[in-house]
Amino acid sequence: MAPFNQKDAERACLIALAKSSLNKVETNASLDELEELAVSAGAAVRKKILQTRVPDPAYYIGRGLVDKLKEEIADDGINLVIFDDPLSPAQQRNLEEAFHVKVIDRSILILDIFALHAKTAAAKMQVELAQLEYTLPRLAGAWTHFSRQYGGIGTKGPGETQLETDRRRIRKKIAHLKDEIKRLGQQRETQRKARQKLFKVALIGYTNAGKSTLFNALTKSDVKVENRLFTTLDSTTRVMSAGYPEKIIFTDTVGFIKKLPHQLVASFMSTLEEAAYSDLLLKVIDISDPYYREKITQTEQVLEEIGATRIDSLTVLNKIDLGIADRSHNEDKARTFYVSAVTGEGLDALRDELSDRLKLFSAQMTKE
Repeated sequence: MAPFNQKDAERACLIALAKSSLNKVETNASLDELEELAVSAGAAVRKKILQTRVPDPAYYIGRGLVDKLKEEIADDGINLVIFDDPLSPAQQRNLEEAFHVKVIDRSILILDIFALHAKTAAAKMQVELAQLEYTLPRLAGAWTHFSRQYGGIGTKGPGETQLETDRRRIRKKIAHLKDEIKRLGQQRETQRKARQKLFKVALIGYTNAGKSTLFNALTKSDVKVENRLFTTLDSTTRVMSAGYPEKIIFTDTVGFIKKLPHQLVASFMSTLEEAAYSDLLLKVIDISDPYYREKITQTEQVLEEIGATRIDSLTVLNKIDLGIADRSHNEDKARTFYVSAVTGEGLDALRDELSDRLKLFSAQMTKE
């Protein structure tokens, strides 16, 4: 699955389905996020559509909307349609036949963005594994379509042998990638054991919450920062002593997002586990985002999935320089810090808290 090329500037129509009128606001927010994802992948968004109905088994959206969009897609020069929810192979095929353009869903889009931003060998392997695991169960649908068009006499369609060949090839590649990722995980485990007596802090949170900017501010590093989704795919670790009473390890992690394909969570588990083995989590939230509460919920769900809910944490409400979306936030004041990683406002109080916790950790290590 090749990532989008910025020069291609695919012209996209985005479609989301609200299952009832009660969740229109939530679906609109998700559609806005889908637009961010599409732009991050290099697409030019020409149209956004929200329909309220139960999903249609054949087309996901209603047949009437399908007919209406046939003309609009052609008239507007749209060559890509992106759905906010997962499509079945049959739905995707039916929609492409109806619209005569490429049709993908959010999962494929996120996988493409990860492929676009993967720079290290580890990140590339994890993305490829997720792509293959997403593709494997969809092969049968693709070959069923082929056999229906070109099927011969008898029970075996011409695509059956090729289908089995492709399945075996993909399964073999998946097994190889899992072995390699497991080996990398074992290397990380060795590194973790070597750092066992050092205080470990992991920055976690929604994508584009400003984790890398905060990481740079706390560690005086220069990790790449962009106002785009999923700039960070690898865990970046820095050992710091300047400004702290003892050495402290900071780790910047891959960002979370709503409807993250479970294949990505599984393949990036060894990277996400850096958070699960930390002594303290900094939950970084973009407080200027009007939907920040939903993103807190999504972050908590991923932490539960990787077994990190038991770890002590502080909430860092970042980007106060851009304004605070909701001043009625009911926070535990002793565990919440309003900061701007860009201007530095509020960072001294956060550093002081980290220093205090480091002293407590060191005292416990001395007793042991």
